[in-house]
Amino acid sequence: MGPSGTDPGPAKRCQSKGTQTAFLSLRGAAPARPSHCSLRNFGMIAHILRRVASLLVWLIAILLICVTLLPLWNTNEWWVRALGFPRVQIFAAACAVLIGALFLKRPSRLVIALAMIGVCSYQAWRVYPYTPLAAPEMALAAPAPDSIRVITANVQMGNTRYQDVIDTIEHYDPDILLLLETDEAWLAELEPMLSRYSTVVRQPQDNYYGLVFATRLSVDEARVIQLTNDRTPSLFARLKTPDGQPFHFLGLHPRPPVPGEDTDDRDRQIYAAAKFAAMDDMPVVAMGDFNDVAWSETSQTFRRVGGYLDPRIGRGFFASFDANSWFLRFPLNQFYATSDVAVVSIERLEHVGSDHFPMAATFRVDPDLAATLNVAPQPLTEEDRDLIDDLDLENAETLESDK
Repeated sequence: MGPSGTDPGPAKRCQSKGTQTAFLSLRGAAPARPSHCSLRNFGMIAHILRRVASLLVWLIAILLICVTLLPLWNTNEWWVRALGFPRVQIFAAACAVLIGALFLKRPSRLVIALAMIGVCSYQAWRVYPYTPLAAPEMALAAPAPDSIRVITANVQMGNTRYQDVIDTIEHYDPDILLLLETDEAWLAELEPMLSRYSTVVRQPQDNYYGLVFATRLSVDEARVIQLTNDRTPSLFARLKTPDGQPFHFLGLHPRPPVPGEDTDDRDRQIYAAAKFAAMDDMPVVAMGDFNDVAWSETSQTFRRVGGYLDPRIGRGFFASFDANSWFLRFPLNQFYATSDVAVVSIERLEHVGSDHFPMAATFRVDPDLAATLNVAPQPLTEEDRDLIDDLDLENAETLESDK
């Protein structure tokens, strides 16, 4: 009680006890057990932290729901299409939120848990074919003298580790080489190595979309084509295997979905490569930096329209970008082949200083062998037919007239 016989209140009592504790500590006395006020303060802090954690879990859960649903919107807006890239990362984040939700009170715990189970299930369903849990659609063929090795590398204009790229090429010694983002500086460094190839197509550019194509195979035709009007060249080649089997090779590098770059032109280039394969019965191999993930709607349409198969199905993501990040990596560098091509191997190569890992594949153009190893291509839907028929792909028609 105070001097006047009144209660000083909780604050005064806590202050008084705090002063007594400090005085005893100065005298060397044993510290007293935590007071009721201290425990009360700890309880208030814990309550606030729980509320903040709950709010944070709710905010992250809502964000994950939004980034899962937005790619369902049929639009070419760059920021929507880019949300289809990090499906593995969204899945991992949703799993973490699901675990965090278990510590919340009802009904928040149940609502968030059910929402995150839905997010995890949908994202897992989209990437499942590109995991070892799925059945491969291209069984691997045995190596043979007619095997052809191809390497594609986005060297990244501005990357100066020229010798690392050259050493990788010389080590694997590919029959077909496709280099992307090559400018004049890169071309000057590569010339001694390129002299070993009988055919070289050079298209240096200073806008990150230059390319170099080189091969030691027999060449009927190899040229740069412009499938769209945005200075992003593609490569078309009509080649023959060592035993005389003809096939087509397509090299692509469309623009990515970034601010100011919606996916209209990117999708047109990819669809052009699909339409070209559908126009002819000749085997086709398509490779390059598609700036699109393997599980996107555009990639799936590309596969159906062109009759392409993907050797990564049932084997793994082979995430090639960003080589400088361990977490944000996406499978942007693609290798596709029509069903009359047998794949011997596919692999991601070592880092060469670029933001992309080089990709390598070995294949055999042997329709009889491929028929025993590959599944049938996905059937073409009526929507796919309408989509391709509506596209004004003048260069694809030019390729058709050249065959």
